[in-house]
Amino acid sequence: MTNGAGPGPGVGDGFGDRIRPYALTGGRTRSSADLPLESLVKRTSRGEAIRLRLALERRRILDLCAEPISIAEVSAHLGVHLGVARVLVGDMKAEGLLDVHQPRPVGDRPDIKLLERVLDGLQAL
Repeated sequence: MTNGAGPGPGVGDGFGDRIRPYALTGGRTRSSADLPLESLVKRTSRGEAIRLRLALERRRILDLCAEPISIAEVSAHLGVHLGVARVLVGDMKAEGLLDVHQPRPVGDRPDIKLLERVLDGLQAL
């Protein structure tokens, strides 16, 4: 119950604070595509063309993805769980609204420079 004084302490400004995750994902917990958190996402020309006709959360994702951004950063900016961001990005990729670029594995270990960039981006938030 709220007292009308605004959000309580610790409440962020992401839409995840106002909308339950299952409402955003249609109850799904897994993306239709395998999307590692370090995958870079950028909106397509189709995404740009229909951006203003989309629901708030999808429009906000497209706004974030004007330049390449990792799925982890999308999650942090939106204030939603990483799994929710993966589902939304996967859906938007399937609809042709986003391009997803996954890093190429270097041997059995992840690319350290890529991990450092993701960490730097997360710390900048």
